[in-house]
Order: sequence, then structure tokens, then C-alpha cells
Amino acid sequence: MSELKLAVPWGHIAAKIWGPQQGSPVLCLHGWLDNANSFDRLIPLLPKDFHYVAMDFGGHGLSSHYSPGFPYYHQNFVTEVRRVVAALKWNRFSLLGHSFGGTVGGMFSCIFPEMVDKLILLDSSPFVLDTNEVESMLSYKRRAIEHTLQLEASNKPSKVVSPQEMLQGLLKNNSHVGEECGALLLQRGTTPVAAGLVMNRDRRISWPEQSFEFISRELFVHAIKQLQARVLLIKAAQGFYNVRRENDADKEPMQFVTSTLRSILQERFQYVEVPGNHYVHLNQPQHVAGVISSFLQSKAIPAQL
Repeated sequence: MSELKLAVPWGHIAAKIWGPQQGSPVLCLHGWLDNANSFDRLIPLLPKDFHYVAMDFGGHGLSSHYSPGFPYYHQNFVTEVRRVVAALKWNRFSLLGHSFGGTVGGMFSCIFPEMVDKLILLDSSPFVLDTNEVESMLSYKRRAIEHTLQLEASNKPSKVVSPQEMLQGLLKNNSHVGEECGALLLQRGTTPVAAGLVMNRDRRISWPEQSFEFISRELFVHAIKQLQARVLLIKAAQGFYNVRRENDADKEPMQFVTSTLRSILQERFQYVEVPGNHYVHLNQPQHVAGVISSFLQSKAIPAQL
């Protein structure tokens, strides 16, 4: 494994690399508020002859924060993917996305369909539907704007806490992450200072619903029709079904997503359910490594355009 920094207008995108440079390229996209260490336990179990790059999204991990006044909108993360693959000089590659990273990879694959040959979604969806969210969407946008302006006005320094307090805070906010895996995410997600640790991520990034892009079912169907990639969707049996936990009992939107993918992509779509929670790829990577390896190594099926 080696580290990489790619220049962008606001600073740099940090990334981790595994495998030979001449291997088939795979770009790995982490989840909301996570970082590239999300893939540390999975990638060593995947085929060794592929070239894996796990990037930190802007404002996460070791990547630069966006410039002052520049918001963290979903499409900006999609643009980051385009910047990274341009810097790497990749014309066609595979995408592996967990959670939020899957929605970024999904949108990228539909906007730039000729560039993506395989899309792997880890307890994720290529897009987030506006089901259950239409009445709240304007409130989300208002709260996102007010949150950013309040942070700019307060100009408070980042809070310094002890390593143990930082870990307990992470585990409290994310019950699906075990202690060992939480410590792994914090290795890259924090910076040691004299009195303890400070969080690396940009504090402008807060609630996921303020950055996720919710789309209609009509637009979802249109977008999936653009896909040229083969798609593997791995659903964790105890994973998430919606952006907000209070909607998790409603599994119909995910059922619509999978039935639409199966109907449009036909043999180019594969759905697998595995035991484990939302972080199964990190907590129990052996549950997903086999199916991902087989999918990466399988031969391409021509897209029916």
C-alpha cells in the first residue's frame, strides 16, 4: 500500500493505492464522514492483480477542505471522481462504493457511462429516491445554509479530545462500527495534537440529508437506462434502507431500486444479500470479498444500448 496526493484547485485529494499500476483499475469511494481506511480490511482479500485506489473525498480523511464559502453538495463529490480519474489518466475503470460513496459512484456511472465497466455497491444504491423526503427537502437546504453561515461566523477552533473520548464519540454516533474498525477510521480521520486529537473532517459537513441529492423515480429510471456498467449490489441483511434511520422500516424504495435495476440491466445486474450490518465490508470483509472478487474477474457482457 502507498499514499498519493492529487492536486485540485482548493488543495489536494489524498488516496491510498494497492496493487500493480498496470492492473485493471478500481476506484474505491468511502461512506459519509468516513475515509479511505474504510477499505483497509477488504482490499487485501481481493484479487492481487488489480490496481485499487481508495480516495478521501474533499473535507474527509487527509484530503483538503473545500475553500471558504464553497458548499459540499453531492455533485461536487461526483466532480471529484472525474478530477481524480483524469489525474490518474484512466479512461475506463471499475467503481466500488460504500453507502454515500455508492450514490456518488452511481451518479458518476450514469453521467459518464462510457468510463465505468463495473459498479459495485456496498449496502448502497446508485441514487437516493425522494420517497419520504419531498416535504423535508427545502428544510434540509435551509438548515445546510444556516449551518455553514453559523460556522463561518463563530470561527471556533476544532475541539481537542482524548483518543478514547474520540473513539467513544464515534461508536456512540455509529453503532454499526466496532471498536477495532472505529479506531482504524480514526487513524486517518484525526490529527494528534499536544492535548489529544482533533477531527480532520470539515465541520461544514454535517447531516447527510443536507448533501445527498434526492431524485424522483422517473429520473432514476431514465438514469439507469444510461448505464453501460455491470452492477453488483451487495445488501447487508442488518444494513440501512434509507438515508434517515427513522425511515429504515420502509423497504419499498430499495425494492423499487433493485427491481428497476434488474428490469433494465437484466443479466448485467447481480444482487447478493450477506449477513452483517452497514459496515460489513469493514467488520467482516470475508462476507463480501468472495462475491466482489468473482464479479471483478468475470468477463464483460456487452451493454444493450
